[in-house]
Parts: sequence; structure tokens; C-alpha cells
Amino acid sequence: MNTEAVPGLVAVLAVTVATVAIGTWGLRFSRTTSDFFVASRTVRPGLNASAIGGEYLSAASFLGIAGLLLVGGADMLWYPVGWTAGYLVLLVLVAAPLRRSGAYTLPDFAEARLGSAWVRAASSLLVVGVGWLYLVPQFKGAGITLESAIGAPEWVGPVIVGLVVLVNVMSGGMRSITFVQAFQYWLKLTAILVPAMVLLVVWWGDGRPAGSSAGDAWSVPVAGDGSIGLYSTYSLIIALFLGTMGLPHVVVRFYTNPDGRGARRTTLAVLALLGLFYVWPPVYAALGRVYGDDLVSDGHADVLVLELPRLMVEGIGGELLTGLVTAGAFAAFLSTASGLAIAVSGVLTQDVTSRLVGERGTRDPGGSIATAFRLAAAVAVVVPLLVALVVGEVGVAESVGLAFAVAASTFCPLLVLGIWWRGLTDAGALAGLAAGGLGAGGAAVLNLAGVNASGWTGALLAQPAAWSVPLAFAVMVLVSLATASRAPAHAQRFLVRLHTPETLGAERS
Repeated sequence: MNTEAVPGLVAVLAVTVATVAIGTWGLRFSRTTSDFFVASRTVRPGLNASAIGGEYLSAASFLGIAGLLLVGGADMLWYPVGWTAGYLVLLVLVAAPLRRSGAYTLPDFAEARLGSAWVRAASSLLVVGVGWLYLVPQFKGAGITLESAIGAPEWVGPVIVGLVVLVNVMSGGMRSITFVQAFQYWLKLTAILVPAMVLLVVWWGDGRPAGSSAGDAWSVPVAGDGSIGLYSTYSLIIALFLGTMGLPHVVVRFYTNPDGRGARRTTLAVLALLGLFYVWPPVYAALGRVYGDDLVSDGHADVLVLELPRLMVEGIGGELLTGLVTAGAFAAFLSTASGLAIAVSGVLTQDVTSRLVGERGTRDPGGSIATAFRLAAAVAVVVPLLVALVVGEVGVAESVGLAFAVAASTFCPLLVLGIWWRGLTDAGALAGLAAGGLGAGGAAVLNLAGVNASGWTGALLAQPAAWSVPLAFAVMVLVSLATASRAPAHAQRFLVRLHTPETLGAERS
């Protein structure tokens, strides 16, 4: 093996060992079904915010943004802006009421709100679909990272990430993964911040050279020219701003807070942690315009964060910085994949595997529910892993953007209307989920299948949120109005529960 690959290999091994060790340590706290699904709702805001930051900052954040900015210019800044601002929408509309619902998963909430097993089934299907759509780019990113860092075959990264995630998720569920993801946020922040500061010092010492000529378009924050470019930009913004609240691995985290106030405090802390991280990918992109032109011409912009230290710092210094960045990238894949696996496993456990192994209910980690959860975790990880090994090139950030579009077109309308509108019916929810899911989901499948279209057709498929989100809201509202007699009798009581602070409820009792 090339000696240049040693720091990267050591970094990957260190992150893997630390992840498994922390997950194993967290196992001693996992004793009940509630521990597996929502960490018994006892995670404090500070720890929960770090864990959310750990699972939310995925391959798209760590690798994809810098590469997109390097190639596409300023309009790609909408990705970090949207991924952060989505938590503002979540804070205002969803965070506290969702925690007060008492649900374990999104399908739990849907069934409790609408009293319909069909809505629950549709929600479960969508959770699995969104989770798998999000997991595929995580596995692909792991392959790219190990191929660049240590020269490993592209299949090695996905397999390692899949195995480590399975070990941690099967061991202790949400309780165990919380500690792992909190650690991984701070590792990722260190891994992107420290090399960036060193590289800025190198750039300053080189006389602060300007970037290569990229034309005026590189600094324009709107994609392309004309109405198609404007549409693509606004559609991306809609997907990112509204998709956050519909991501199953994000939403499930708010069930782990002790109360609604804790959920709001967690969201505020997440905004600060994400803002601190997202300052740095644009720095890599700007330096890449000076030192990384070959990556653009070779079509390898996704590895900019990994390759830039070697390009700017010669010798062992560059290799050590590369090793640190590799550790952060690998932590990104592990933490996000773990969160997604937990979310998908929870849904599959309640609706599929628990029926295969025994009764539903509270069991210790050696009981039937734990067995069902572990079986579900295997399915949740293996299926997208196989897809990642089979499909060709996948743009990491673009694929994650499509997952956001699907979430924004399905769970966003369900949550917003379910929390704030008494008139939502089961028929309306089903129709809206079908319209948004088939619209945005169909576009995502065509994109992953490599279908390339030009003009407006290509824009509508590449960025479906601008039409699929309004469609889902409109269908959900109109069908609910047409089936007003199906509105649940308990809807008013349920909404009062969602919007009543816990302290007020305690005083009344």
C-alpha cells in the first residue's frame, strides 16, 4: 500500500473503532423498547442538538457542498442556507407540537391524528422510501472517500459503513446512537475547521492569489439564465426549507426530548451548530478555484475537500491534514446512515417485523421487540447498500436534494395541516401523500435512473418541489373539504394536546 494512504487508513480505523466503542458503551443504557425507539424521551437539548448535528451533516454537507460551489458557483450556496433555514420552519411550526403528540414515529403521529390504519401504512411506506433515497448517497460518498484517501475499491466504503452502522443500531438503538452522533458532530466540525484554517494560512503565505477566471456567472446566486434558472433556484429553496421537517431521521429526534420546551431549545441549538459548520465548505470551494482546477476538468469536484490539503501542502503535513478530513468525512457517513437506519428500523419494527417475531409491546432488549428491531435494521441498511453498489455515478448533494423534495412534498403537508388544521381527513391525507409522493418520488427515481431531459422537462424533473409541494397541499386540502364528514371526532382534543404547554397541563392537573 502507498505510504501516502497510511494517514487516511488510520483515520478510518480510528473513527470506526471510536464509533463502535461509544455505541457499545451506550448499550448499557438501553433496556426498554422506549430506549430503542426514542431513548426514553430523556435526551437533554444540548446533547440532542449535537446528535442532530451529527446525523444531519451528511456526505452532502461534508463533501458535496464544496464540490458544488467549486463547479456551480454562488447559486449552490442555497444548499447550506436551505439546510439550516429549514430548522427555522421546523422550530416555528412543528417542533414542540410534534413532541407533545407522544408518538414514536411519523406513522404513529399520522395514525393518532387521523385514526386511520391506511394513512399509517402510507406514511410508513414513505418513511422507508425517503430513508433509502437518503441512504444511497451516504454509501456512495463513503466509496468515493476511501477510493480517494487510500485507493480502496469503490465498494469497500459502502460495505464498511453498512457493517458499522448495523453493529451500532442493533446493539442499542436510539439510546446508543445518540452518544455516537453527538461525538461525531464535534469530530466533523474539527475535521473541516482545522484543515481550513491551515489552508487559509498557506494561501495567505502564497501572496493571496486570486481564483481562476470563472466568468460572471460563478458569482450569481441564481442558476442558469432566464426563467428556467429562476424556477430551478426557487424550487430548490422550497425543497430545502420545507423538506427538513419531513426527514424521518430528523423528526424522530424531537420525540427524544423530555417535553415541547426542550424540543424548541434543541432546535435553536441546532441552528447555531449548523451555522458554525456551514461557514467552512465555501472556504474550500474558494481555495479550490485557486488550487483545484484539475478537479473540475477531471469531473472529480466531489473529492475537493479530500484532495485540497495534498494540493496545497506538500509532504507529511498535507497527508496528515488529508487524514483528518477523511476522518470527518467517514464520520459523516456513519452518523447520517445511523440516524436513517434508526428511523427506518423503527417504522419497519412497528409495522412489519414485530408481526413476524411476536407480540408488540414493551420488552427488554433480549425480548421479541428487540429481535424485531434488529431484523428491521438489517433490512433498512442492506437494501440501500445493494442499490448503492449497483447504481452508477450519483451526485451526492443532488441526490440528497431529491430526498428533501420528496419529504417536502409528503410529510411537510401532513405535519403542517395535521398540527394546525382541524379539517384534515384521512382521505385528504392519503390523496395528498399520493400526489406529492408519486410526483416528487417519480422525478427522483427518473433522476437516479439516469434519465436526462433538456429544457423545462429536465428542470421539472431535476427540481420537482416547486410543483409537487403545492400539488400535495392543494390535493390534501381539497379532498379533506370534500370529505369533511370523515374528520376525526377526536381532532379538536388532539390539537389542544399538541398546542398546550406541558407546564400549563401540569398546573391544571
